[in-house]
Amino acid sequence: MKAITREDLERMNETQKEDFVLINVLPREDFKKEHIRTSINIPQDSEDFIETVEKVAGGKDREVVVYCANFDCPASPEAAKKLDKAGFRHVLDYEGGTEDWMEHHH
Repeated sequence: MKAITREDLERMNETQKEDFVLINVLPREDFKKEHIRTSINIPQDSEDFIETVEKVAGGKDREVVVYCANFDCPASPEAAKKLDKAGFRHVLDYEGGTEDWMEHHH
């Protein structure tokens, strides 16, 4: 697992060559309130979290970026650990999360 910054994610979003899945790992209610536009919601506490991510990503080789609410939110590092353990090869944790992103993208 590797932590990335907002700048990293912006760069990845801008380079069409970067093929990755951006996943909000918070519960659905939080996702509905606010999320990064290009992301999908797979709550990390759901029982089929790993399977769903694998399905969406199309395999464990694809780059997966997880994020949650903010720097203090434990959900995305936890999710990243789970994915790492499950054998995903390219797991990135955008630590700033929704809050950090929204402060700079209105």
